[in-house]
Amino acid sequence: MTHEIPTLHDIRAARERLGERVRETPVWHWHSDAVERVIGARTRVFLKLELFQYTGTFKARGALLNAMALSNEAKNVGVTAVSAGNHAIAVAFAARLVGTTAKVVMTKTANPTRVALCRAYGAEVVLADDVHQAFDTVKRIETDEGRTFIHPFESDLTVLGTSTVGFEWCRQAEDLDAVIVPIGGGGLIAGIACAVTQMQPRCKIFGVEPQGADGMHRSFAAGSPRSIEKVDTIADSLGAPYALPYTLGIARRFVEELVLVSDEQMQRAMGLLFADMKLAVEPAGAAATAALCGPLRERLAGQRVGVIVCGSNIDTATFARQAIPY
Repeated sequence: MTHEIPTLHDIRAARERLGERVRETPVWHWHSDAVERVIGARTRVFLKLELFQYTGTFKARGALLNAMALSNEAKNVGVTAVSAGNHAIAVAFAARLVGTTAKVVMTKTANPTRVALCRAYGAEVVLADDVHQAFDTVKRIETDEGRTFIHPFESDLTVLGTSTVGFEWCRQAEDLDAVIVPIGGGGLIAGIACAVTQMQPRCKIFGVEPQGADGMHRSFAAGSPRSIEKVDTIADSLGAPYALPYTLGIARRFVEELVLVSDEQMQRAMGLLFADMKLAVEPAGAAATAALCGPLRERLAGQRVGVIVCGSNIDTATFARQAIPY
């Protein structure tokens, strides 16, 4: 790694700096007949409901820390970002909050609701053909216009922002045996791992990726960042085209195990969260639940498990089409 990991002092200070600009999202002890039928009666599940965050996902935390660090000169020029939607929305939100402008790049397949939300926060939206072209486009905007690029995951401040999720979680749920975190580029799991391993050292960190976007799995196997040729999953929020050194280094240092889930497993987890918790979440928001109900069910049986519900930016028609009964 080329960067230091945030200390507990850093994380606490970051949460104080964010203040009421972000919500302290609740933790819910998920206990019901429905979930017991799926994971067993002895497992205790503590949902970190980050879908209630401003902008609908955890992304607001890192985007805002980056925006708050801008100089006046940088604010005059503006910021840019690339995203399947959630990071772009968060950057638009953060830009408006600190008094600057945002020009964000999204793919043409992005959910129209997310595009509309970006524009509602005042951002200019540029649409690219695919995720690789989107990253090329944002580089041109950064170079040609001088806008500050706010990276969706590979940044000290982005990881520091996501670490505040873990900081809150550990204060809200004591003595966790494990936490399960979805992986796109790795910013969320890197930040949460930094906080959890310092606050609850015996707690194990498990990462989950879609089968069609397994960049972190490939990078773990290779021992260095790897890319994927094509994102092939309904969980577009987890479709980072490659891993990068900083977040990969943190993940390799702290993550106990990576698991894969199928689109169908995420769809069934969406259905379970809706039927039992009345939460309408996007596929990425259900990925950690899918991992607990599937590949980690036996491994974590009888333990106190933290599961993050990380996002809810999905329109009703898409949700109704994708969610299926467990």
